Amino acid sequence: MSQHIKVTVPGPVGGLQGLYHPGEEESPAVVVCHPHPQFGGTMRNKVVYWMSRAFEQQGCSVLRFNFRGVGESQGEWDEGRGESDDARAALEWMSQMHPYAPLWMAGFSFGCYAGLQAARSDSRVSHMFAVAPAVNLWPFAFMRGETRPITVIAGTDDEIVPFARVRASVKDKAHIDFHAIEGAGHFFPDHMQQMSDALLQGLFDGAE
Repeated sequence: MSQHIKVTVPGPVGGLQGLYHPGEEESPAVVVCHPHPQFGGTMRNKVVYWMSRAFEQQGCSVLRFNFRGVGESQGEWDEGRGESDDARAALEWMSQMHPYAPLWMAGFSFGCYAGLQAARSDSRVSHMFAVAPAVNLWPFAFMRGETRPITVIAGTDDEIVPFARVRASVKDKAHIDFHAIEGAGHFFPDHMQQMSDALLQGLFDGAE
C-alpha cells in the first residue's frame, strides 16, 4: 500500500504543505516540484502524482510539496526566486530525513526551473529529472557547466513548451539522458505510462 504522510516542511517564509512517502532505507530520497502556481499548479497535479508514484514503486522515499502561497503553504508567489528557495528547503528536509540515501530532485514544467535551481547549488543531489521543462518561459542559463546526470522528458506535441526548444537545450550534452515521447502533449494526458517508464529507464535493476 502506498503510504502518504501529511507534513509541514520549514520554508524560508513559513511552513510548506507536503505529502511524504517513506521508502526503503537505502533507496533514493526524491523531491518532486509541481508546475506553475499561477496557472493552477499544485503538488496534486496529475503529472506530479504519476512521477511520485513511479519513484515510490521503486522503493524511493518521495516528498512532493506546495510552493509558497499554494494550498496550505505560507507566503505568496515570488516570481520563481522564492520558489527555488522553497525547493532548497525541501531538499534540506529530505536530506535530514534520509542522511544516507542518494538525494534526487525532480520537477515538472515550472517545477523544473525551481527544482533544478535548488539542485544546482546543492552538491548532495546526485541525479535530476526534468519533465517538460519550460525552457521557453524561464531562463535555464544557471545549468551551464552542470555535469551530474539529468533525465529530461518532453512530448513531441507539447502545446506549451515547443519540443524543438527542449531538444535544442539538451543537444550534445553527454550527461543528459533525453526521452522524446511521441505524440505527447505538455500534460501527457494519453502518455502518462510512457512518461513514467522514461523517468526510471536504466536507473533501477529490472526496471523496464
